[in-house]
Amino acid sequence: MSYNFTEWWESLDTLLRIYWGIAIPFTIFFLLQLIMTFFFGDIPDDGSADMDVETDDGIGFQFFTLKNLVAFFTIFSWTGIACLDSGLSNNWSIFISMISGLVMMVVMGGILYLLGKANASGTIKMKNAIGAVGEVYMEIRAKRDNIGQVQIQVQGTLRTLEAITDDEETLRPGAVITVRDIATNNILIVTKSQS
Repeated sequence: MSYNFTEWWESLDTLLRIYWGIAIPFTIFFLLQLIMTFFFGDIPDDGSADMDVETDDGIGFQFFTLKNLVAFFTIFSWTGIACLDSGLSNNWSIFISMISGLVMMVVMGGILYLLGKANASGTIKMKNAIGAVGEVYMEIRAKRDNIGQVQIQVQGTLRTLEAITDDEETLRPGAVITVRDIATNNILIVTKSQS
């Protein structure tokens, strides 16, 4: 016995056709988004997810986004199909579908908000390094003759960052330094710590 798609489609009432017409493309979009997120993730626009001078505190709660709308219509349509298949009236089906879709949008918006906050908390605010005490990792020659590296604790994490000095003497690896200021391109200006 062969199954004919046209006969099945013709047997559906108008509301079920609308639900199925929404469910199929939005489910495909939803699955594509899911695959892209898991396999490719979110790539930062500037290519650097590690450092920023004056970052904001993450993204705010965003309700109307493409991901949220795709999630809304996916859940809306499948909930509607399930409601009609279980014998609920058209009005109840639409009501429950709308509520389910809105709940999904709130959940998706909340997840994206929390992910944005978590990502923002991992960025370095370079001004927090001022006054920090650390150790020279790669030699820093006197009078800004080169860019060396130091290891310091910033925001509770040990970081290796580029540094220069205005001191008259070269800072050798292992020397204890204090961060005085931040130069352009997030380079620390350090000086030898006085013991």
